[in-house]
Amino acid sequence: MKLLSWNIQWGRGADGEVTLARTVAAIRTLGDFDVICLQEVAVGFAGLQGGIAVDGVARLSEAFPGYSAHFVPAVDFPDGSGGRSQFGNLTLSRLPVGQVFRHSLPRPPEEGVPSMPRACLEVVVDAPGGPVRVLNTHLEYYSRVQRMTQIAALHALQCDAMRLAAGEAPAPDEDKEDSPFAVWPRPVSAVICGDFNCEPGSPEYYRMIAPIGADVSGWEDAWRACYGDIPHLNTVGLNGAEWPDRPYCCDYFFVSADLVDRVEAVAVDQATAASDHQPIKLTLN
Repeated sequence: MKLLSWNIQWGRGADGEVTLARTVAAIRTLGDFDVICLQEVAVGFAGLQGGIAVDGVARLSEAFPGYSAHFVPAVDFPDGSGGRSQFGNLTLSRLPVGQVFRHSLPRPPEEGVPSMPRACLEVVVDAPGGPVRVLNTHLEYYSRVQRMTQIAALHALQCDAMRLAAGEAPAPDEDKEDSPFAVWPRPVSAVICGDFNCEPGSPEYYRMIAPIGADVSGWEDAWRACYGDIPHLNTVGLNGAEWPDRPYCCDYFFVSADLVDRVEAVAVDQATAASDHQPIKLTLN
């Protein structure tokens, strides 16, 4: 199972030019993926997109036929002309997709600190080794307080899956299988990826990988599972992008404890300049 995670900056490259065609070409060059998780996908927001209100979800969906497209707009505003401007996370899957969850993440107010709504998109895919939850997220940049509360929410999602697996949730009702009350598989096995806006060794990073509870393991950093103490490759600050002013890592794959032994490879493509972030690739055996 091969996955890609990438903050595409709505198609804006390190050179400041916005073109989703370049984003699509870069993804195709990177390899053949079962699941593609993208952050900062814009619908509308002409001010971001060189004055043209592009539907990034439609463009990217059309570019990858054979993949189902699932989108969560963390930001959803009226565009002033009767439509909507949206900004969020897009997951494309060529594996069969079961249930889909769209989670709004907490955003406690912090005086004097800018922020935007954040979300986590969760899809259950029918992977070769059995169903796996793939979570695609993007945490707040400016506020550590918000990042910490958002990480706690990501922990809670894993607790929910553990409770379901332990039989604490209602069992499926065959009479309701074509009903909103139907219970679909939501396995403990999970991959969560995206832009976490924190560096290895930061309080947020250690909070993310800390045990969730006495009987619930924390999220495991796939890079560390694969390479141990070798430092993470940088995922921002490369290729002449105007932001940030130094290279560091803030994009990750984390996996549930049962998937650690299945992590075969994690790679960062540091060559593409099609965004201010670099794409990350994960292979599970």
